[in-house]
Amino acid sequence: MQVSELRIAIGPQSGRSSKYCTDACLRRYLEARNWNVDKAKKMLEETLKWRSTYKPEEIRWHEVAHEGETGKVSRASFHDIQGRTVLIMRPGMQNTTSAENNIHHLVYLLENAIMNLSEGQEQMSWLIDFTGFSLKTNIPVRTARDIIYILQSHYPERLAIAFLYNPPRIFEAFYKAVRYFLDPKTAQKVKFVYPKNKDSVELMKSYFDVENLPGEFGGNATLKYDHEEFSRLMAEDDVKTAKFWGIDEKPYHIANGHSAAEVTPELAPIAQ
Repeated sequence: MQVSELRIAIGPQSGRSSKYCTDACLRRYLEARNWNVDKAKKMLEETLKWRSTYKPEEIRWHEVAHEGETGKVSRASFHDIQGRTVLIMRPGMQNTTSAENNIHHLVYLLENAIMNLSEGQEQMSWLIDFTGFSLKTNIPVRTARDIIYILQSHYPERLAIAFLYNPPRIFEAFYKAVRYFLDPKTAQKVKFVYPKNKDSVELMKSYFDVENLPGEFGGNATLKYDHEEFSRLMAEDDVKTAKFWGIDEKPYHIANGHSAAEVTPELAPIAQ
């Protein structure tokens, strides 16, 4: 009922906006705004405006690959028990200082994670490993605030759960500052896991097959980030992304010889 009301309220969409506004998408915006059609409309219109200027679907791996060299954020090769895409974050591997580039890289991986969701699945899970974390590698509160804003405003109901594994004391102080920017619904999805706290470990293991879970998260698998291999996968995904959004691309050659794609201007109109 509310989905069709929201569809009428936003009016006809064209180009990539019509591709974006699926029934499942409209449901997520309604869910995020407690099924209030007017609030969901405002939220969705702000996202369409943001997408028309930021163009997240046009970001290509070769533009953000330098941010990913250490594997600070990557898409896992496994899914969680519900078949959700898993993003692994390793803040201790932070290798750059530009807030803008860090956000660009994360938005690319959010879009990629969504592109790789199983049929009928709308959400992803995050695993955050604090090995090597220090105040030196930590992102500023302002960057964290900007990331939270983008996630909550433009990717509503995309995060199922985020497990923060064995965060050090210094992170807890940082989280207190950041929590202020989280809406209560998102805050509930953030779970702290400590190896010595049996309940927290059991909760995490109820979401993952322990054979898939890397040792850094108390599982049996080995977490090894191979930048060249990951770059190859992302270059392949970029081709799928371009095809999905109907973007005309010409081949782009990356230094290691893998071919990706370069965006050429799209003719389809984008609803503002």
